[in-house]
Amino acid sequence: MTYSGLDSKVIVVTGAAQGIGLGYAQRLAKEGATVALVDRSERIHDAAEGIGSAHVVDVSDPDSCAALAADLDNRYGRIDGLLNNAAIFSTLEMKPFWEITVEEWDLLMAVNLRGPWLVTSSMLPLLRKSAAASVVNVGADAVNMGRPGYLHYVASKGGVTGMTFSMSHELGEFGIRVNTLSHGPIYTEVARETVSPAQKEAMIARQALHRTGGPDDLTSLAAFLLSDDSSYLTGQTISVNGGLIHR
Repeated sequence: MTYSGLDSKVIVVTGAAQGIGLGYAQRLAKEGATVALVDRSERIHDAAEGIGSAHVVDVSDPDSCAALAADLDNRYGRIDGLLNNAAIFSTLEMKPFWEITVEEWDLLMAVNLRGPWLVTSSMLPLLRKSAAASVVNVGADAVNMGRPGYLHYVASKGGVTGMTFSMSHELGEFGIRVNTLSHGPIYTEVARETVSPAQKEAMIARQALHRTGGPDDLTSLAAFLLSDDSSYLTGQTISVNGGLIHR
């Protein structure tokens, strides 16, 4: 399916060096969008080849975000879409919340929660230059599941969902839409050593659709939310989880 207006849009995707983020960037480029791929890893240069421009950025650092905004302003002069996907998750070690160190907590919050706020704030002057800008924050259905072992991650993504609702009201006067794409377990080429085969099968069994989800199951919704076809949709959280039972 092709969505309206994407072929004329400049869209930024964070956390795009691998996994779901790379999948978003590939889909948007396929739709004809001009894509700026952002990641803190130098791997972003290889990932962006044939897709769009590559930008090494630490989304938790204000100076790094400001430098990205200046670069994009020089390159494109505006931003029509922002997909805040960068987050720490696959490398997390499951543990009771009382065993999470302050250092682990602070690092995860800096990337997962402060990151979307900083990037969106830095991009705001460029987003306001667009005739129809859209911001998509990536959430997690782990929030509704109350999933144990990942309290810092769950807390950060709960914050992202709340931030989306507030952002949508603050940015509505500028015609900028903000929504959350929240997803359940998604499996990519990125290893997740904390999820055993038995745990994976148990989660699939709790879904209405008894199969694994991959990046392709998310990218169409992301493209829709960033396109002109969703021009009256804002402040919403949409779950993509194969019918996962939360409770």
